[in-house]
Amino acid sequence: MAKNNNQNQNQSMTTEEAGRKGGEKTSRKYDQEHFENIGQKGGETTSKEYSKEHFEEIGQKGGRNSGNGYTTTSTNNTSNQQFKTGEKAPESGNYKVDKLVNGNKSDNNKEISLSEGDQFPPSPSENEAAYWVKSS
Repeated sequence: MAKNNNQNQNQSMTTEEAGRKGGEKTSRKYDQEHFENIGQKGGETTSKEYSKEHFEEIGQKGGRNSGNGYTTTSTNNTSNQQFKTGEKAPESGNYKVDKLVNGNKSDNNKEISLSEGDQFPPSPSENEAAYWVKSS
């Protein structure tokens, strides 16, 4: 069997790197509607498997921990909302990276201009999934 000369035998990809690359490829391949559909199907399956009490319990835990994660407000004011790479811009305007999805801080303060319905891209400098906020 012939050896692959393009790959160094001493280099190997970590599980984390493989997962990141796979996630990025999947994010580029599918649109937001696809992820909404599979999320809905998963939600329906989960609701069939667990009782009402289970959801009440985790809802109470979530309420106690609110403010620790990424959430959006329920108003139409986009100035406080965060949008994840792959989601569509709810309105035209300038947006900037708030944080990376992996929890790291982005060093990039570059703003991008999106039209309503445009998909949020990966962060410009790190090329990783990010949370975006409207800047103007």
